Amino acid sequence: MFSKRSIRRRFLFQLIVASAALVLLFSSFLYLFIKQSIYDEKQAELIGYAENISSYRSLLSSQQGNADTLMGLSVELITLNPNEEYLEFHETTHHDKTTSLTLIYPFDFAKSSYLKISRDITPTKRLLRKILNSIFLINAVGFVVIILYAIAFSKMLIAPISSLSRRLANMNEHLIRPIKVEQLPDEFEPLGETLNRLMGRIQNFVKYQKELFIGAAHELKTPLAVIKLKNQVTLLKKRTPEEYIEAIKVTNQSVDDMNRIVANILNIGRQEGAQLEAPAEADIIAILRKWEGDFSLLAQSENKKLLSRFEPDAFIAVLQVTLLNQILQNFLQNALKFTPEGKTILFQSYLNGADIVIEVLDEGCGIDESVDLFAPFIRQGNKSGVGLGLFLAKSAAEAIGAQISLSNRTDGIDGTLARLVLPSKLCCLLPQR
Repeated sequence: MFSKRSIRRRFLFQLIVASAALVLLFSSFLYLFIKQSIYDEKQAELIGYAENISSYRSLLSSQQGNADTLMGLSVELITLNPNEEYLEFHETTHHDKTTSLTLIYPFDFAKSSYLKISRDITPTKRLLRKILNSIFLINAVGFVVIILYAIAFSKMLIAPISSLSRRLANMNEHLIRPIKVEQLPDEFEPLGETLNRLMGRIQNFVKYQKELFIGAAHELKTPLAVIKLKNQVTLLKKRTPEEYIEAIKVTNQSVDDMNRIVANILNIGRQEGAQLEAPAEADIIAILRKWEGDFSLLAQSENKKLLSRFEPDAFIAVLQVTLLNQILQNFLQNALKFTPEGKTILFQSYLNGADIVIEVLDEGCGIDESVDLFAPFIRQGNKSGVGLGLFLAKSAAEAIGAQISLSNRTDGIDGTLARLVLPSKLCCLLPQR
């Protein structure tokens, strides 16, 4: 009915064992309590008879006219050699399968005589057996009811999971619908929200992959068309060596364009491999200072200035450093590309609550915020490039659980603000020295 890995199977097995042990213990303790109570009453009765005989020399001195209580009662006077005064009860089973309860009670110490009072308790034993059978029967019925309820309850618990599984099994990349979390039990609402976020990422991935495929085909088609057209024109008639050289240069330029497209597509594959790397502990501020040193020299060579302002002094994160470096490199390269000569680029970090925010602000022409610049092959302005850098940065940010955004500056200066937010769950602040 259930596989060995089934949660229901383990739940029902553990419940059956626990319920059986509980029923057995409860039945045993209840039976022992009832039995002890009845035996205590029988022993007290025998002691009462013995005290009446010792004190009044009569069994009925305290129970006049109640002769029924003497049925099955046997009284003897015996002689023993005891070391001290004592009471002794013992139970005896006879050949005729009757059972008697016997009391040895001191009668005359001077003569070492004792009363031996026996009572037939066979009806009491039968009553106790009936009580025991009734207890186990009632508890067995209760045990079956518990198991049936547990089966129904476990089925009810896994019903939301089964419903989610059926919905997910019927989905494909063309038909992904979010789960209505308000229809789920409260305990499964976080799972529904997590699945919705996952499906959103899958939708974006499928969307970008389609755009990447179409964009790559389009981008590669253009230089190929240029090469073919240039070659066809060149072959129409004989040309001078200079004209052939010019045609070859155009062809080489088109080949270089295709090489850049292929290289960027390969970078996407490398990034997907980097996402599989094991996260490592790294100091975010130390990584920022390294990039600041590298790009300061590039900015100087282009007559531009790179300013940095990093807070706090140290911040530890557990992530794929390769992906973080890819994001930072793209931010700084774009800022350097679009910032005119003589202008300044600001590279900074600061705390926002428990998160750390990394920003790169340039003084370029800004962006069109109505365009999804993170889509593949989307280019801004008249600068050269394939249009895959921000797409790669977006994918890397999603892989490390960070948030990435691109907007125009709002501090009165023309330019673009690129922001990366690393959540606190990835990071911890080091104590200041």
